[in-house]
Amino acid sequence: MTQLRVLHRTRRYTALARTEASRVFVYRVDYLLSLAGLVLQIYLLRTLWTAVYAHRPEAGGATLGTIIAYSTLASVQNWLLNPWDFSLIPERVRDGRVATDLSRPVSFLGQVVTSQVGRTLATAPFAVVALPIAVLVGGAQPPAGIAAAAGYLLSLVLGYLVTTLLSVVVGLVSLWTLELTGMFIIYRMVSGFLSGALVPLWLMPGWLGDIAGALPFQATTYTPVAIYLGQMSGAAAAKAVAVQLAWVVTLLLAGRLVWSRALRRVVVQGG
Repeated sequence: MTQLRVLHRTRRYTALARTEASRVFVYRVDYLLSLAGLVLQIYLLRTLWTAVYAHRPEAGGATLGTIIAYSTLASVQNWLLNPWDFSLIPERVRDGRVATDLSRPVSFLGQVVTSQVGRTLATAPFAVVALPIAVLVGGAQPPAGIAAAAGYLLSLVLGYLVTTLLSVVVGLVSLWTLELTGMFIIYRMVSGFLSGALVPLWLMPGWLGDIAGALPFQATTYTPVAIYLGQMSGAAAAKAVAVQLAWVVTLLLAGRLVWSRALRRVVVQGG
């Protein structure tokens, strides 16, 4: 009986993921245009770092080739795992679909996470198409070794979980106030910088690097890429992965707590 329930629940979540994935292909032109923006960002970052390293062989213990490879991989990874419309909750609250979501035989938070996964899986082919162009425009390096490659994949999964759970916690704020545009823009700018998507943490001033290291954002981008390039290895990489896991658990508990309080304030408009 338990196995049957699990099977039915899995099918429901799979259907939700498939539905959200189909929306990506409906708006495929938008994604293609955003890919053009991604390639432009990689080119500009390469130009910037080339100018910074013009009269020095390395900075922060990294060569120009390493920093360009970092910015290329971090940009592609951030584009795929952290889209601009990073939370599905505000839209569903604004147009009243949250009422339908709450009536489904699966948890609301489970629906949000599953839909996010479906969107990411549907977006992945676009990233695969863009990757060769990004490497050509920017630069790339192979992983620092087999251990680095395996560590990167594990860290990437944990980083994605942190990104998704952060989007859930932040998105639940829409159940208190419907107008979140300004807050979301500020959040995206701050999280993008502190995650290391633009500047790796090893180049930040000590105090700023300490702040970034104490927040969950660095677990989404910096940690996987740093492990891939060998900037973190051995005990340091293991500690970083453990920190990621700790943030996954913390954000999962925080999401449940915020949801238990937000559910009392559901206001359905439109729909």
